[in-house]
Parts: sequence; structure tokens; C-alpha cells
Amino acid sequence: MKFFASLAFAGTLLTAAAPTVSAQNQAGSPYHTRFAVDGPVILGLGAVSAFGLYRVQQKSGLSDAELAALNKNDVPKIDRFSAGWYSDRAQTASDLLCYPTLVIAPGLLALNDDVRSHYGQVLGLYVETMLATDALFTTSVGNIYRYRPYLYGPEGGGGRSGAIATNSFFAGHTGHTATATFFAAKVLHDFNPGYAGEPFVWGAAAVVPAAVAYFRIEAGKHFLTDNIVGYTVGTTMGILVPQLHKVAGRHGMSFMPMQGLNANGYAYSGMLLSKKL
Repeated sequence: MKFFASLAFAGTLLTAAAPTVSAQNQAGSPYHTRFAVDGPVILGLGAVSAFGLYRVQQKSGLSDAELAALNKNDVPKIDRFSAGWYSDRAQTASDLLCYPTLVIAPGLLALNDDVRSHYGQVLGLYVETMLATDALFTTSVGNIYRYRPYLYGPEGGGGRSGAIATNSFFAGHTGHTATATFFAAKVLHDFNPGYAGEPFVWGAAAVVPAAVAYFRIEAGKHFLTDNIVGYTVGTTMGILVPQLHKVAGRHGMSFMPMQGLNANGYAYSGMLLSKKL
């Protein structure tokens, strides 16, 4: 997932166009973005992702003695069923589902006329959303040592002693795929609330990352709970980040900077989270 850390630079370029979009066509967009706010946020998330990746690269694999000492009975019962599983075919299937989806999901949004007129803004928001997931993912795998399921069996080849063998928590493929699909469904809903076929779009958004999770378990890359966490994180970020950018005055929440002076003359600044009732 090293690719996501580099998205920070692209995101700042995309959000640079957002003020123009907002000024000219704000009434047609359900979102409010500002380069002065979203640019630093994207850079900050990119920095967190990069540091998490650095932490991942500092991890070490297991020795032969540590591998020999692994016992399936030490795995929590909810995850024990997949301890020892390994499949190259399932790993390839998960890759073929995950990586294209990260491009296809936001790409399909361009087919909608309303979204297309604000596509620069939407792409900047997509980068920010994806980096939010990636920051949580790299921080997690960079600091948490959890052995992958395949280590509890005889397969895995050279990967058994590699550093990535301890990157089981949480499932990055599942998390990033869920971010992409739920972001697309959320944006399409916000631009076209109640459109025909919406339940099918949300259904597809839920099914694709679930399929990725299935193959990651079959491949022996992640346990069930790793995928549940990844799915939850991806779904949450895919919906929450666009929601926090909703234009003030519309239904839902809005998220914007605020500053001023209080009654005693002291300056204050922060972020205002509001919800129209």
C-alpha cells in the first residue's frame, strides 16, 4: 500500500482547484472544500501514512524457532478456523478485486453529469478520504505485531520469515476497497438523493469489499477479525469524510474552520462540526 502515501501530493494539486469550483458552482455541489483547509489535512494524512510505512519497514520477521513455537490454540476462537490457510490463487483474486476498484469506483462517478461538473473537487475529496484510511492502516500495521494466518501452517515460502508476516492487523485490501466503494456510493447519493437504482449501488458497495475480505481470509493473509476491522474502517471513512464536507445549511453534518475573539478579547480557533436538525 505504499502507493497511498504518494497521494498526498496529488491531493493538494486537486484541491487547489476546489476554491474555484466552490466560488463558481457551489450551489450545484453538496460539498464545501477549501485548499487552505483540505490541502494541509491531505499533507498531514500523507505524512502520517509515510511515517506508518516507515514503521512497517522497521519491523523484523520471525526466526525459525519463533515459527516452530506458533500454536493454533493461541489464536482466538473466532479466528482459529483459518489458522494455517494459504492460497496464491486467492491472493491473486483479492489483488484483482482490490486494486482496480480503487480506480474504477471514483472513475464511475464521472459518468454522472452532476458529479462530473465538480469532478476536480470530488477527486480531491477522494484522495483525502483514501489517505484517512491509509493513515489508520499504516499506523496500525506499523505498530501492531499480529502473525498472518498462513504462519500457522507449513506453506508460505520465503514470506514466512519476512517482515510482512507480522502485518495481519488490520486488513488493508479490505479497508481500502471499502473506502473506495462506499465513497462512490455516498457521493452519488449526495449529488442525486433518491435516484433510481440507489439500493443496488449501495449493495454493490457492500459486496465488493466483502468479497475481497473473503479472498484475504482464504489466502491466509488476514483473520476474520482483521477483515471486520478493515471493512469497518473503510466504510466509516468512505462515508464520514464526505459527510463532514457537506455544505452548511443542507441536511446532514458540516465541518469547517472557525476563529474569532471571545468576550474577554482572547483569540480562539478550531473546527466547527454542525448538524441541521
